[in-house]
Amino acid sequence: MLAREHNRLGYTAAFCPDCKAGDNARVNAIRKAFADAGVLIAEVGAWRNMMTPDPVARKANLEYVMQQLQLADELGVKCCVDIAGSFDGTTLSGPHPKNLSKDFFDGTVENCRKILDTVKPKTAKFCIEMKAWDIPDGPDSYLELIRAIDRSTFGVHIDICNIVNSPVRYYNNTALIKETFQKLGKWVLSCHAKDLCWATQVNVNFQEVPAGQGGIPGQPGSGIDYHAYITEVSKAGVPLMQEHWNTNEEFQQGAAYIKKVAAELGVAV
Repeated sequence: MLAREHNRLGYTAAFCPDCKAGDNARVNAIRKAFADAGVLIAEVGAWRNMMTPDPVARKANLEYVMQQLQLADELGVKCCVDIAGSFDGTTLSGPHPKNLSKDFFDGTVENCRKILDTVKPKTAKFCIEMKAWDIPDGPDSYLELIRAIDRSTFGVHIDICNIVNSPVRYYNNTALIKETFQKLGKWVLSCHAKDLCWATQVNVNFQEVPAGQGGIPGQPGSGIDYHAYITEVSKAGVPLMQEHWNTNEEFQQGAAYIKKVAAELGVAV
C-alpha cells in the first residue's frame, strides 16, 4: 500500500517503513513491494543521540543505530543515516558549547568505527547528517571525519540547508553547494530537500520551508539555489528526499518545484 501510494503521488524514492532487523518476513515483503512499485528505499533512519553524556543512554542509542544499519543491509538499502548527536543529553542534537570540540570529533569517530566494525555491512553504508552546530558542520569537517574514521563503509549525507548557519553561507549558497559536492560527491549516498526563509529580525533566523518557498522577504529567488543543488545531486546519482512537513500539500508543493527545476535542467526525477 505505502509503496503504491508513493508511485501514485509521483515519488520515485521513499524513506524506509517501520521494520526491525531480523524480521525476515517483513524485510522481504518491504523489499518486494517497493521493487514492484519501482520505488527506491533511499534511507534507513537511525535518529539517536550518540554523544549524550549519559553512558547508559549512549550505549542503548549505539545499539539501536547498529540495529538500523543491520536493517539497511538486510533490505539492500545503501544509506543508513544518523546525526552525530549532542553533549546536551536532553535533546537529539541540540546546541552545546562542546559540540564543535575535539572531544566531540573524537567521540564521533569512535562511535562510527564501533558501529561499522560491529555490524560489518556488506551493502549499506553508515553516514552522519550535517548540522549547523555539530560536527560535521560543512564539507571540510566532513572530510576530516571521513579520513579519521577510515572505513570504506562510511559515507556522506547532504542536507545543504543544515549547514547554512550564517548570512555569508546564505548569500553564497550556490558556491557552498558546489564546494560541498566537489569535496564530498564521490561518497554521497542520499540528500535532503528543503528551503530556507530568512525571517527579518534583529538576530539571524532561518526557517525551514518547502523547496522554492525560501528567500529573503521582498527578494524573489533569494533562497536555496535549486538549479545548482539538483545539478549536483543528479551528478552524484543519489536520491533527493523531502522531510519535516506536516501536510501532503507541503510535500506536493516542494515536489512540484523540484520537478519544475529538474525539467528546466533536463534532469529526470
